[in-house]
Amino acid sequence: MIKYKLICKNCQETFDSWFASSNEYEKLKKKNFLSCHYCESKNVIKTLMAPKLMSKSPKTEEMKKTKFNEIEKKIKEYQKFVRENFKFVGDNFAYEARSIHYNKKKNKKGIYGTATKDEVMELNEEGISAEMIPWVKNESN
Repeated sequence: MIKYKLICKNCQETFDSWFASSNEYEKLKKKNFLSCHYCESKNVIKTLMAPKLMSKSPKTEEMKKTKFNEIEKKIKEYQKFVRENFKFVGDNFAYEARSIHYNKKKNKKGIYGTATKDEVMELNEEGISAEMIPWVKNESN
């Protein structure tokens, strides 16, 4: 099977179509059996297409895995720092952040917890500095 990107010379629309072989495409084209999916015109031709290669080198896959492991390690280092230096407030993050900001509540430690993207945006709009950071589960236990 071979896939060609075709273009209609009448309406300029492009579309993909599968053929048993390149010879099959030529036979159908010669017999005027090819037509545009959009306007039904018979004035359809092949366009240039780059082949899609499916093989991946083991070296490329290993490089991706190594990079992923480096990023995961760095995220876990950040998580450890956050756990050691900030107070966990769970799902009450937005409430606690507002309490600290508006009530000038004294806090020896900063806070961290869970908040939705909308909650973080609302906090930032109110002038309360809050950020979302990636968090991965520590599965080494």
